[in-house]
Amino acid sequence: MDTITNVLYWLTTGLLVPVVVLLLIFFARALLLGGSFYGQFIQRNKIQSVVKAGLKIKGVAGFSVADFKEEKHNEWIATMASMFESKSSQAMLNHLIGEYEIIADKELGKSKTLTKLGPMLGLMGTLIPMGPALVGLATGDVASMASNMQVAFATTVIGVFIGAVGFITLQVKQRWYADDMNTLEFIAASFEEIRAERKINHAVPCADAKKQELVYETK
Repeated sequence: MDTITNVLYWLTTGLLVPVVVLLLIFFARALLLGGSFYGQFIQRNKIQSVVKAGLKIKGVAGFSVADFKEEKHNEWIATMASMFESKSSQAMLNHLIGEYEIIADKELGKSKTLTKLGPMLGLMGTLIPMGPALVGLATGDVASMASNMQVAFATTVIGVFIGAVGFITLQVKQRWYADDMNTLEFIAASFEEIRAERKINHAVPCADAKKQELVYETK
């Protein structure tokens, strides 16, 4: 039993360095995610209101994506531009919406990863040094115990910070992409209505022409 316990102790102790390294990597990713999130927030405030106001006032028929050609690097604007180019095909519109949904899910995956792995790594970084800290306490090595406890508390804070950044960005981005999907689906539905109206308008003259032909034939 002592052998198994010693093996487990050395295994868990050996995981401390990889856990700390991963925490530092995810901490850097959390900082980068926070910076990109702020940039997206500024960009959305500038574009979103203008696009929605244009669609509300002009409608899909009078709206022009060309006004946002400088924002083509924005996936939402790029998808919208592709939809206006493929407005005659409902299948292509659905395909473009599906592609944007995949892009949104991929972007949300970054925040989900931080939300889940940050606290997990923080907990591991907390529990692993506790073993050596208790050993130091039992042997009277207060300096070793204090050093291990310092590592434990530091990894906890870093893990919670990573999880908090991931959680906050995830909650906000989910609302963003839900709003984006709603707008894209509105555009697709509007194009479908326009096509249906054109079919009806085209069918009415044809029906009138056939009626006139029948009248002339009876005369």
